[in-house]
Amino acid sequence: EVCAQALYQGQALTARNPEARQALEHAAQEETEHLAWTEKRIRELGGRTSVFNPLWYVGSLAIGVGAGILGDKWNLGFLEETEYQVEAHLNEHLASLPAQDEKSRAILTQMREDEVRHAETAHELGAAKLPLPVKGLMHVTSLVMKKSSYWV
Repeated sequence: EVCAQALYQGQALTARNPEARQALEHAAQEETEHLAWTEKRIRELGGRTSVFNPLWYVGSLAIGVGAGILGDKWNLGFLEETEYQVEAHLNEHLASLPAQDEKSRAILTQMREDEVRHAETAHELGAAKLPLPVKGLMHVTSLVMKKSSYWV
């Protein structure tokens, strides 16, 4: 959620189309809400957030600015693909949650619904289909970030 928030803030800064900018700003705001929900739940469960969060934020903001510079169709394509990958990540979390953890399940389910809606909005606004190598790079990068955040 740290990454998505920063990514969409960066993308909104460089979006040219007002409708695309508004969609990105809205997505960023919802990601901020998701971040607050997850941080609260992590604290309730006795966990902690990653020390890498500030690094992830700055890096994602820069990537978002870069995506926006490429133009709105690519900017929206990046939003759409990010949300598809986040949806898959949330599905993994939901599958691994203990059945009795209804509170975490409710949070993740709502987040997933929001992410799907972000992807649909990007698609409706004319998102370009990203090339397979770009999708693969995004996936590998997210794996590295998830694994390192889990341990540090």
